[in-house]
Amino acid sequence: MLLNCDLGESYGSWHMGMDEAIMPHIDQANIACGFHAGDPLTIDRTLALAARHEVQVGAHPAYPDLVGFGRRSMALSEQELASSLRYQIAALDGMAACHNLQVAYVKPHGALYNDMMVDPAVRAAVMRSVASYHRPLALMLQATPEAEAHREEAQQHGLALRFEAFADRCYADDGRLLSRRLPGAVHDREHMLAQVRQLLDHGTITTRGGKVLALAVDSLCVHGDNPEGVMAIEEIQQLTSGSSEHPCS
Repeated sequence: MLLNCDLGESYGSWHMGMDEAIMPHIDQANIACGFHAGDPLTIDRTLALAARHEVQVGAHPAYPDLVGFGRRSMALSEQELASSLRYQIAALDGMAACHNLQVAYVKPHGALYNDMMVDPAVRAAVMRSVASYHRPLALMLQATPEAEAHREEAQQHGLALRFEAFADRCYADDGRLLSRRLPGAVHDREHMLAQVRQLLDHGTITTRGGKVLALAVDSLCVHGDNPEGVMAIEEIQQLTSGSSEHPCS
C-alpha cells in the first residue's frame, strides 16, 4: 500500500505542515495548487523536494478559498469548477516539468473533496474535468462501501481511480470521514496506528459507532498538518512498506 500526504500548503509568511520531514517517508505528494494554499515559491520548493526523494506528484486543487483554506463549500457552476480545476492542474503540471516531474493524478482538497464524495453532480463535474485534461490523469478519492459504483461512474469518462483511506481520521458509520467539527475526528497516535494495522491486516476500518467496514485501498493518507501523524510517519511507512501483497492494496 502506498503512502500519500497533502503538502505544499504554506502561503507567503504563513507556514503549514512539515514538508521536509515528511517527504522522505511517502510515495505520493498531493501538492496544493494555489487556490487554498501554495504560493509559487512554496510550490517550486515542494516539487524540488519531491524530485529529490523520487516521490510521485499529484495535484491537490480546491475551491478558490484562500481565506478559508479551502474548507468552505462554494456554489460554482460546472463550467467554473471545470475551468478552475484545469487551471490549477496545468499550473502544477507546468512547474513540475521544470523539475523533470509529471503530475500523475488529482486529489481534490477540503470542501471540494467532501462535496465530491456526497454530491453525485459535483463528483461528475470533477470526473469530467480531470478526464478532459490533455493527457490521462487518475483521480484519487476516498475508499467507501460505494467504491464499485464510483468506479463505474469513472469508467463512463474513461477515468482511472485511485482509492485512499485515512490513517489519522475517524470514520462515520456511512464510511465517510467524521466532520472535523466533532470531537475525536482526528486520531491521536495510538488510534492512528491501530487503524493502519487494521487496514493492513484485515482490509477494514472500525467506525465511530463501532461498525466494521471493508475498504479496498490503493493509498493511505497522513495529513501533514497533524503533528501526531507527522511524528508517526516513519512507523506508518514501515507498516505499509510490508503490505504490497495484501488484498486491499
